[in-house]
Amino acid sequence: MRIDVLSLFPSMFTGVFEQSIIGKAQQRHLLDIEVTDFRAYSDDLKHHTVDDYPYGAGEGMLLKPQPIFAAMAALEQKQPGPKRVILLDPAGKKFDQSVATDLATSEHLVFICGHYEGYDERIRHLVTDEISLGDYVLTGGELGAMVVIDTTVRLIPGVLGNESSADHDSFSDGLLEHPQYTRPADYNGMQVPEVLTNGNHQLIAQWQAKEALRRTYLRRPDLLQKVTLTEQQQKLLAQIKQEEK
Repeated sequence: MRIDVLSLFPSMFTGVFEQSIIGKAQQRHLLDIEVTDFRAYSDDLKHHTVDDYPYGAGEGMLLKPQPIFAAMAALEQKQPGPKRVILLDPAGKKFDQSVATDLATSEHLVFICGHYEGYDERIRHLVTDEISLGDYVLTGGELGAMVVIDTTVRLIPGVLGNESSADHDSFSDGLLEHPQYTRPADYNGMQVPEVLTNGNHQLIAQWQAKEALRRTYLRRPDLLQKVTLTEQQQKLLAQIKQEEK
């Protein structure tokens, strides 16, 4: 996969994409990321202005279309072919695991990171996807792009060391992940559940399935409205509700 990021503050990404899973994915040539300062494409050769006041009055400054269009034209010349062009915007589709799964199937993603008050509306003509992290406002799109990229990249085949890791993450099946433990089995009197130490993989799987349901029911019951539970899961959920009364 190739990922391009258009940003006025490329230094914000310095080091971020060189660490951990994303860094290793690039070293293994599973991923290629490039961050471009689109201020360099401003037609204002003296001041490199990229924003201006909105027509019809209003607060703040808007990103002008020209630098973004010019940066995209240069990118298309350098990397021709189909692209998913993503605008980080509060009006976009709310980002979740299903959106990341969809993005992970793409060969080339381009992120446009806004700043200031907003965008000139004509920039949207370049965009295939508008994404929002939630009902709050960030200073710019850079942090949002980092979140979307990190979530998406780990779903690319071969990126995670354990190919099944992503399949068991929270939200991968619509539920939260079950509690997890490591050594020691007893830490300051806090003990690992005995079922996890007995070596019976069938019982362990049953415990994990039930505890994933329990955690979802207690912490994010709204998620249960969005998934279709199997008959066995419905029985487990009924047990959980009785146990938590």
